[in-house]
Amino acid sequence: MRLGLSVLLLSLTRSCWCVPQQQTCHPGDEFLGRCSNSVAGDKPTCTELSLGYCNDMEYSSTIFPNILGHQSRLDAESGAEYLLLSVIHGLLNGECSPEIRLLGCSVLASPCKDGKMIKPCRSTCDALRKDCAHAFESIDMAWPYFLDCDRFFASDQEGCVDPLAGLKARQELEMSRYSHDEPSTIIQFIYTSNTQMYSLLKRTAAKCSQISHVYSIGRSTEGRDLLVIEFSKNPGQHELLEPEIKLVANMHGNEVLGRQLLVYMAQYLCSEYLLGNQRIQTIINTTRIHILASMNPDGYELAASEVEDNNDPELSNQEGHLLNGWTNGRTNAQNLDLNRNFPDLTSIFYRNRRSRHYRIDHIPIPDAYWFGKVAPETYAVMKWIRSLPFVQSASLHGGDMVVSYPFDFSRHPQEERMFSPTPDEQVLKQLARTYADAHETMSNNDTERCGANFYRTRGIINGALWYSFAGGMSDFNYLHTNCLEITVELGCDKFPSEAELYPEWKRNKEALLSFMESVHRGIKGVVTDLDGNGIKGATISVRGIKKDVTTAEEGDYWRLLNPGTHILTATAKGYSRVSKRVYLPHNLNKAGRVDFLLKKVPIEPDIDDHLFPTVDTWERFDPYNQFERFGEPDAREGGIERQEKPWWWNYFSQSGISPPNWLLRSV
Repeated sequence: MRLGLSVLLLSLTRSCWCVPQQQTCHPGDEFLGRCSNSVAGDKPTCTELSLGYCNDMEYSSTIFPNILGHQSRLDAESGAEYLLLSVIHGLLNGECSPEIRLLGCSVLASPCKDGKMIKPCRSTCDALRKDCAHAFESIDMAWPYFLDCDRFFASDQEGCVDPLAGLKARQELEMSRYSHDEPSTIIQFIYTSNTQMYSLLKRTAAKCSQISHVYSIGRSTEGRDLLVIEFSKNPGQHELLEPEIKLVANMHGNEVLGRQLLVYMAQYLCSEYLLGNQRIQTIINTTRIHILASMNPDGYELAASEVEDNNDPELSNQEGHLLNGWTNGRTNAQNLDLNRNFPDLTSIFYRNRRSRHYRIDHIPIPDAYWFGKVAPETYAVMKWIRSLPFVQSASLHGGDMVVSYPFDFSRHPQEERMFSPTPDEQVLKQLARTYADAHETMSNNDTERCGANFYRTRGIINGALWYSFAGGMSDFNYLHTNCLEITVELGCDKFPSEAELYPEWKRNKEALLSFMESVHRGIKGVVTDLDGNGIKGATISVRGIKKDVTTAEEGDYWRLLNPGTHILTATAKGYSRVSKRVYLPHNLNKAGRVDFLLKKVPIEPDIDDHLFPTVDTWERFDPYNQFERFGEPDAREGGIERQEKPWWWNYFSQSGISPPNWLLRSV
């Protein structure tokens, strides 16, 4: 496709300099008075605007010759610029539309008054070029030459016309119709393709570059980016004591509502911050938010294409989005269910939970896991989860209406539905309650609605009590990191019609915002030594909860806790142990600050270091280097081709044993 597009654009570009053939100098130079393309008898004349692609402009009279030197309407419509404008409009897949068309029409058919041309405003062109840069980047196309802002546009002082003035006025009118309770941000509630989603997220980050940026955590099986948009007062950098939260959707490719809600939320956070919404500014200024709208873009492609096929009027079965249902597009391109593809650490926890010394935080990934089928999407998300000190998370799904929380795997594997709580049962239950209660209908007692099976528990349930499965992402978050994750089932229709997108946004917007705010609950602090240096990897334990959290790079930590009295203990290898008693009142609306100062002490051998996993063991990731290629860029970096190490290389490197010569010869 890219090759065909390049050939088309090249042919159009070549033809641009042949039409009209009577030109002897560049149109821009002609308007600067350096030369003339006019022939004897040529005289600029106002005429009725009847250019097919531009008939909805805010004015009715144009002039020929136009800025590009076209002598008549026929010249303009047969010119390469007119064709290229329609091609661009289609390629952008709805991005920057109709703005880009209106801007192009203002060049091809500028307004005319009293026999004189009024050129379009350079400021409008500059603003649109900046706003649409990512849309053109996504289709590998440069900004069109005939929309050169310096050459074909005029300044405000020269009496230019804003070709987007009418569109802006209509948007303002539409905004004024919203009540004060409605979002002031205008969002287009439609489905977005992968290309549109990437472009929209990049444009949003560019619009709010002071609080946002996008980054990729890896690629899908078919090479699509797993693109994350981040919001923070200092994007791209962890701030001391600022909690980090992640929102993940579209893990199952055919469960698409969450994907769209997170795209809308990114737009909403950006625009509302700029509009001065104090609540949104507080959330972003105190929290680092990471949004992965699609964890399975390959599966979405399959699900979306099936929906398009079923909307074909020539097909006899007209069930549209409802036909997509439950399976097609659920898995990734390798036919792997990503929510069954994470390491099963829950079984390890169950085997060792009765041991008094066994730590259930940061359980290392067993080596056997790497010899199974690990999806590149799973691998990328695991690296992402390990690389940032996430405090809490929500994974958005579809198929029912309820919030479930870990454990998802039953403590007795033969029991498909068995209550299987974590040590943080009460905290996780409160997280689930936060989302369900803020949702418009999830926690009500209507027995006729979607999700009515859970009305007795007001819209929340322990995952394993609902149904049991191993290898889930929420259990992995809990047992491998500090992060507490809930699973939000948004509705019974996995691929709702576009007409339902705005009502669903209204039902879930407050729930999403409340969930983000709930991360500021419990306690936070810094663990330092006597010199004031933060201690990385120190453990914070809470009496009565057999699940510790560990400190981040600079010694800061966050511990989600419900109100009440708690006894906290901080310790680190080679340091003293310090305990504090903390009371969290019910009306506390932000995390309490509890710091710890540890003194260095001689390290004594501990039998637990040999019997149970240590931090060093946890640090080992992908020990055989079998999957690193999924998270790496292309093989060539700076023109140098990298030689990939074989799978066994790290094994011998870490063990200190030299590999046999016959193995070395095979490299």
